[in-house]
Amino acid sequence: MRKMVKIILLLAVVGGCSLVFFTLSSSLHQTASSRLMPLGHRTPTQYQTIAVSGKILLDSARWYNLNNVANNIQGLFDGSTSTGVTNRWGRVLEIYDAYYSLLPDEALSLDSIRMFDNGGDLNKPFTLSVLTSDWQRVVVATYTGGHYGQWVGPYPNQPSVFRLSPSLGNLRALIITASFSYPTELELYGNYVPGTQLPAADPSVLASQKHVMLGQELGINAFEWDLESPNAPEQVDSSRLTAAKNFTAVRHYMDWEKLESSPGKFTFNPVHSGGWNYDLLYQSLKTARIEVLACLKTQPKWMQDTYPAKDRNEENAPVRYGCDLNDPKSYAEQAKAGFQFAARYGSNPNVRPGLLHVDASTRWTGDGVNQVKIGLGLINYIECDNERDKWWKGRPAYQTGREYAANLSAFYDGHKNTMGPGVGVKNADPTMQVVMAGLAAPSTSYVRGMMDWCRQYRGTRPDGSVDLCWDVINYHLYSNDARASQHGTSTRGAAPEVSEAGRVAQNFVCFAHQYARDMPVWITETGYDTNPGSPLKAIAVGNRSVLQTQADWTLRTALLYARCGVERTFFYQLGDDNPANPQQFSSSGLINPDHTPKPAADYLRQANQLLGKYRYQSTLNRAPLVDRYQSNGKTAFALVIPDEHGRTASYTLNVGTDSASIFQPQIGRAKMSETRVRTRGGQLKLVVTETPTFVVAGGGHRRGVAVAPSTSTEQ
Repeated sequence: MRKMVKIILLLAVVGGCSLVFFTLSSSLHQTASSRLMPLGHRTPTQYQTIAVSGKILLDSARWYNLNNVANNIQGLFDGSTSTGVTNRWGRVLEIYDAYYSLLPDEALSLDSIRMFDNGGDLNKPFTLSVLTSDWQRVVVATYTGGHYGQWVGPYPNQPSVFRLSPSLGNLRALIITASFSYPTELELYGNYVPGTQLPAADPSVLASQKHVMLGQELGINAFEWDLESPNAPEQVDSSRLTAAKNFTAVRHYMDWEKLESSPGKFTFNPVHSGGWNYDLLYQSLKTARIEVLACLKTQPKWMQDTYPAKDRNEENAPVRYGCDLNDPKSYAEQAKAGFQFAARYGSNPNVRPGLLHVDASTRWTGDGVNQVKIGLGLINYIECDNERDKWWKGRPAYQTGREYAANLSAFYDGHKNTMGPGVGVKNADPTMQVVMAGLAAPSTSYVRGMMDWCRQYRGTRPDGSVDLCWDVINYHLYSNDARASQHGTSTRGAAPEVSEAGRVAQNFVCFAHQYARDMPVWITETGYDTNPGSPLKAIAVGNRSVLQTQADWTLRTALLYARCGVERTFFYQLGDDNPANPQQFSSSGLINPDHTPKPAADYLRQANQLLGKYRYQSTLNRAPLVDRYQSNGKTAFALVIPDEHGRTASYTLNVGTDSASIFQPQIGRAKMSETRVRTRGGQLKLVVTETPTFVVAGGGHRRGVAVAPSTSTEQ
């Protein structure tokens, strides 16, 4: 059925208060064949199209802010004229947008709008805009106050009616623009046809379906000097490499300056900023079977110099001063650096050599000479910058989700190959995976802004999904007692299970399922400090030392993210920056200065040796937590008290075999302790603590390992 809907929006001015409305006509296609398939996996039986005429009740939770602070926009739609939006302070953007994006098969038209005026600062207007079918943004209502305690609009008897030409067409989004001045209630009237219901998103079901391998949760953040000696930067130090082998993956913090000290001249071996040998670094890690995520970050000095002196900072957005953050072309230089890196370290041997540019000059007699190399096959993942939502650095360093999507579009594929040759990672190696920058403030709203930008400026693929310009969703979270990650209000770290870590992880995994076709979700920064003055410090729990608690919480964090369906975890970081410094992140290293492992590294290494190839299957119990893993027909269990008070609990585990092995992490040892026991009818009684216990099911005796009698199964 093709339905013609008339949208009426009137202009009214009464006293000091104004409200703008327009009149126009538009066509809404309501046939199933005309609908674009929304994001997510859906079936025809999930369609539900019940047209609503009159007051439109939208899902207020779908509003999201393009700002570092999320004001409570939902307060405009709570039905109360006495309560409205709660302003929050510390915003990077004083005036900002909030979006309500319609799914591809939703239909919305407006007959009228009214707002309740409850007073407030009226210096900066509140506006409501619509985004039309041809992506035009049109202001349809402006609120400036002046009628305290009254509804403003609609005014059907006003003599002036303004018509727009061309017609607005089908609406794609509603956009609120505001500062600190809001009405307390906003009501929309017209016609609304709900779209397809989003796919079901049960967090436990999604995690069980992903079957995340535990070994993928045992990564670490590191710099090149963590593996190459500062005294011999062209060589990989064997003791440093041995320390890295405690982990399964390395997120390499790689400053853009290293690759491109001079504009358009690239260096890799040696880099002309520090002399490091990236070829040998990556080859050594690959030989050690350590996966690398290369995080290309920060501005090079030659780009910083384009800014006024007061605004220069290496963590500014990766553009020259004055560039439009919404334009992919502004990010061309970073996207070219991504192409050069992917051409060298990716797996495509067919990149045209003429597109590659190395700086073959030498800095001194005997200095190494850079040479063009193609398709070395050393890197599978590259991250486009780090924490692009860094509000604490001010506006020059902060990008909204939409601005960062423009950045990614250039970095990913040269904005769909519109920026010329030699631009974008995928144009050098189509198989290299682009990871979005980890979010400092872990909110799916930021990613929604990214996705909506892609929908508008990159369009959809043949299957109807949005043409996104990244392959992995990524965020950061440091568990603490304020449940605020990096906002600086915490007094100490917190056990992962009592923090918001699980809830946030589930939100991201569910979001990826509903909106991004189960795109992988990673967390590339998490961890705990050990300095007693740090707001992210581990604490001594019971008879445990701080280092023991750090070890417990670190291993439990890995188990938590496997349990939630997060597909990779990287801990911050390999070595301490300065263990005597109480500033957060300064004492979070998991390796000692002599390159030996701290207890946390012991625990992660031992977990990988025992269960690295095992995949999470399900959670059998919540108190204590009991997770089941499998690998090649073998079953294992992880048991832990999800607390931070030194508690223990008795639990009877249904192992299902006549015997089993019980493993306990050990500090300073090569492997976990092992106790082989017989079960009673497949049942095993255990005392579970806040240090994880692992049980591997198995029948019969194993040569060389004593089996305890059935009367000694309590450990």
